[in-house]
Amino acid sequence: MSEDWLWMSAADLGRGIGAGAIDPAALTETFLAAIDSHPLAARIYARVTHERARAEAEAAAARAAAGLRRGPLDGVPVSWKDLFDTAGVETEAGSALLKGRTPLGDAEVLRNATAAGLVCLGKTHMSELAFSGLGYNPVTATPPCVNHESAVAGGSSSGAAASVAFGLAAAGIGSDTGGSVRVPSAWNDLVGLKTTSGRLPLDGVVPLCPRFDTVGPLCRTVEDAALVLAALEGRNPPDLEDTGLEGARLMVLETAALEDLETEPRAGFDRALRRFEGAGAQIVNAEIPELAEATEMSGILFATEAYGTWKNIIEATPGLMFVEILERFRGGARHTGADYVQAWQRLDAIREIWATRVAGFDAVLVPTCPILPPDIRRLGKDSAYYQERNLLTLRNTRIGNLMGLSVLTLPSGVPSAGVSLLGAPMAEERLLRLGAAAERALA
Repeated sequence: MSEDWLWMSAADLGRGIGAGAIDPAALTETFLAAIDSHPLAARIYARVTHERARAEAEAAAARAAAGLRRGPLDGVPVSWKDLFDTAGVETEAGSALLKGRTPLGDAEVLRNATAAGLVCLGKTHMSELAFSGLGYNPVTATPPCVNHESAVAGGSSSGAAASVAFGLAAAGIGSDTGGSVRVPSAWNDLVGLKTTSGRLPLDGVVPLCPRFDTVGPLCRTVEDAALVLAALEGRNPPDLEDTGLEGARLMVLETAALEDLETEPRAGFDRALRRFEGAGAQIVNAEIPELAEATEMSGILFATEAYGTWKNIIEATPGLMFVEILERFRGGARHTGADYVQAWQRLDAIREIWATRVAGFDAVLVPTCPILPPDIRRLGKDSAYYQERNLLTLRNTRIGNLMGLSVLTLPSGVPSAGVSLLGAPMAEERLLRLGAAAERALA
């Protein structure tokens, strides 16, 4: 067994298994031992599925020995956010409202990943019902940020990010409704992929806003993100070879996305722009004023759908919820059905405007998050601070959800500061190829 395995990319672990240099059973035991002995593991993992992981790893080892591996990640251990159903194992979505909820079957994406040979290490902590970008959860646990001991990890896929950043999983599977894959990826210096709504099935995934909910990986590299995406949907991964930024046209979005940047996120974004230009990309700054209108409607769109989805369960025992999350859900009660329908009609029109304005570009660039991860203790004591930080945290990421895009966040080279590439809907393969080139430019 090797401690080095804990810090290798998922792709490199898969290659090691394929070459016979890494035994999947020993690899999984290394990760399980690391989880069981880590002082912060209880804040990262809600449940560790030892028996399932060992059984899946032994099966992967047998396939590897027989030359029958199912794919490039067969035998690689990963974590799952605690809103993906796992057969016979509690899936509680970070909420006391769902305490003891034990599904009979796996989520469809988990079934696909298992069929591809990925090993399930367990379920990671998250923001309550996935309705916060901060990752602060006093109901279950608040996962740590790898760069800031006293700060949150970002949400809502907070434990998913921490599991990878602290060497307790080769990759994490999360969900993203308004930034929940990208914020924790950025704050923990990981690669995060927000897939297009509808790209991956949501069967067996605890919902927040079904029209915005997406599934995506949190990883060490773009290659890992591509391989995990392929496993989640049962397809072959895209070819990331022979990619470059020479001649790529990239738009820097000036509407809202560059306002109120803290020093580190600005430095990271500026560094990324210099590196991309140095690699041959053409960068153009541009405004899309209509986007501001879409952002103003986000409360109607997200909160109304979220409250409509959860109203009956929430209002049966509201005292079980963290008050900030409870009030955010209840904000959806302020809007009428007519408000919601009108907002969606206008959003569809703005999406068409966006598509027209960005048609000549390979991607749109924004800082993933304008701020660094906030202090845990202050979030628990200062309601106004919590609300202000949460809204600012999600300001840039929710652009991708509102516009229905595929989005990739990359570490910029400045700790806890990510740069996001916004791609076209259902164009993840093209975005990942561009992201692989951008990743090399940033290295």
